[in-house]
Amino acid sequence: MVNFTDEKHLLIDLKDGSFQAFERLYNMYSGKLYNFIMRLSSGNQYMAEEVVQSTFIRIWEVREKVDTNASFISFLCTIAKNLLMNMYQRQTVEYVYNEYLLKSGGGIYSQLPKKNDELAAADKVMGSNKKRGKQVLNVNAKVIKPQSLTDEFTTTGVLLPDEEVDLSFETSGKIVEINFEEGTAVKKGQLLAKVNDRQLQAQLQRLISQLKLAEDRVFRQDALLKRDAVSKEAYEQVKTDLATLNADIEIIKANIELTELRAPFDGVIGLRQVSIGTYASPTTVVAKLTKIAPLKVEFSVPERYAKQIKKGTNLNFSVEGTLDAFGAQVYAVESAIDPNLHQFTARALYPNVNRTLLPGRYASVLLKKDEIPNAIAIPTEAIVPEMGKDKVYLYKSGKAEPVDIITGIR
Repeated sequence: MVNFTDEKHLLIDLKDGSFQAFERLYNMYSGKLYNFIMRLSSGNQYMAEEVVQSTFIRIWEVREKVDTNASFISFLCTIAKNLLMNMYQRQTVEYVYNEYLLKSGGGIYSQLPKKNDELAAADKVMGSNKKRGKQVLNVNAKVIKPQSLTDEFTTTGVLLPDEEVDLSFETSGKIVEINFEEGTAVKKGQLLAKVNDRQLQAQLQRLISQLKLAEDRVFRQDALLKRDAVSKEAYEQVKTDLATLNADIEIIKANIELTELRAPFDGVIGLRQVSIGTYASPTTVVAKLTKIAPLKVEFSVPERYAKQIKKGTNLNFSVEGTLDAFGAQVYAVESAIDPNLHQFTARALYPNVNRTLLPGRYASVLLKKDEIPNAIAIPTEAIVPEMGKDKVYLYKSGKAEPVDIITGIR
């Protein structure tokens, strides 16, 4: 029993050009349609097989006109009936067809087929030249030659900066200096902003002024110790006082450095979020610093391609608004496949020497998997699915004969 909701979803996908939906519909209805045609054709097996194949080929050709709200099996039977009438005696087919519907209460479907005006008109035109017996079906052929084929696929990615950070102070205080212009390039170590450090500077001067006296005490105590005029304990005490003083000076200098905001790397600084006089804390963002040369290209591929994406893999990508293709190379891959999306993430590096591209843009990534020198490429519409197998028709001695094939890449 076919679920109507599932059938409707498959018909919607079929109208969108989904070949998988077409295959599922074929597997669902080809057997029923075959039995129906066998009844109409009085058990002509060859004719039933040919009509089933021709019916589904016709379905693929007019897929955009399929009514998703109507019975699909009715649509199938309408097309099959008209095709059969072109191959068999019209009066016999119509009689058996009507008799079958009356006896079975609708046959394998619940409603009578709708009249197909297009096929009826075609039958009327062909009827004047119609002969008894099986008619010859003319087909278009294409000469297939071995050719070079590139196995490639496209995915989407995003451009990321090589480095990016929100700049903020490591201490609190009032901002007294801003030494950068928004949107300009800065160098690593460049002083960008500073908060008030007067109190720390005063403490530093006080300690430095005590340093000379502490050094003289150590010198004198050392001279007295050599003459045994002072105890070693007294000498060690003044030496410890000098070391403590030097340590206090280094602490003050370190605290003064915390009042300075310097660029951690070369890059372009963005728009500033503060002004002189703002009281800043470690949570206050002063500006954003971005390194745009090189750029990272982050993309994901289906899990079946995970083994083919590795460090050193070359790729091309393009962005909207330009016809140029940009070359990049994979430098790192994720350690595991995403269990939810079943995708494998990788990152490539693009030099961006001229800084023509900016981070944040979407990119169309083209990955080449393999080069096949002598590939046999055939049109997709030439493949006829039948009973779970793929077939094509080959020209042999003036006739088109079906052969089984195994498809590769699409």
